[in-house]
Amino acid sequence: MALILKNTTNPFFVSMQKSAEEAASADNVKLTVSAGTKDGDEATQITAIENAISAGDKGILITPNGNGVVPALDKARAAGLFVIALDTPPDPASSVDITFATDNLLAGKLIGQWTAKTLAGGAATIAMLDLFDDKIVSVDLRRDHGFLEGMGIDVGDETKNGGEASSGSYSGGTYEIACHEATQGAEDGGRTAMENCLSKNPDINVVYTINEPAANGAYKALQAAGKEKDAIIVSVDGGCSGVQFVKDGVIGATAQQYPGKMATLGMKAIADLARGGAKPSVSSGLDFFNTGVALVTDKPVEGVDSISVADGLAGCWG
Repeated sequence: MALILKNTTNPFFVSMQKSAEEAASADNVKLTVSAGTKDGDEATQITAIENAISAGDKGILITPNGNGVVPALDKARAAGLFVIALDTPPDPASSVDITFATDNLLAGKLIGQWTAKTLAGGAATIAMLDLFDDKIVSVDLRRDHGFLEGMGIDVGDETKNGGEASSGSYSGGTYEIACHEATQGAEDGGRTAMENCLSKNPDINVVYTINEPAANGAYKALQAAGKEKDAIIVSVDGGCSGVQFVKDGVIGATAQQYPGKMATLGMKAIADLARGGAKPSVSSGLDFFNTGVALVTDKPVEGVDSISVADGLAGCWG
């Protein structure tokens, strides 16, 4: 089978590859690994899908870089390959047979709820550091919307980021959205995005970030401005470096996901199916197979389930 990743630089996908290769070796699976050159590189992924079809693979595991890969996925399924999306379902989700992923809406809700409780009724001036501003992908949308819902803020337009009211009330007090900026999920993108946000509003005290590299970049921008103690930064991923950021006080809380589990369970599902087993099924009440999420912080708040940094380090990746 083929494992097609977004890139091979983000530790999330590196961990996914490592776990898949270890499981493939143990389960007598011939695994071909390829990846886009960066987040958003659809062309390289399309080529990898076409190569898997030509090779007669039994299935594909893919973290889609965008909806441009959908026609190629349709072609693969028509050719008899079983296609599983990992982490990021395409749009439409029916372009794959099933998705194995974190409940990204829940991941966002957990950090939003923790932020609202941590503010303890104080006013929130919020920077939203998203993934893209030129395309819509579900992981970006669901984490962003989950955070807002966790804060008690109506997302408004459910089809895009930035559809919420620019100001109003959250569950504990009043809020203002200072900015929505794209980071590309990278540290340098996070830093530039945070610099742009501070130029719009220097009083930001809450920073939502799509992932931990972007969070670290945002922290560096705040630090350069002498404002690193003024803002709560929250994120999603749970990589070892990200959990260390929580321990070091860079990030207040992060929602930990489990990419290795996505890859190994997805690979086993295709292998079992190829050997005469049943097709995998979605988790109860969801339209995907949920691989789990946990809030990591050493500053727990009442009413929001969390695990300690020590436990987060024990389960981290990368």
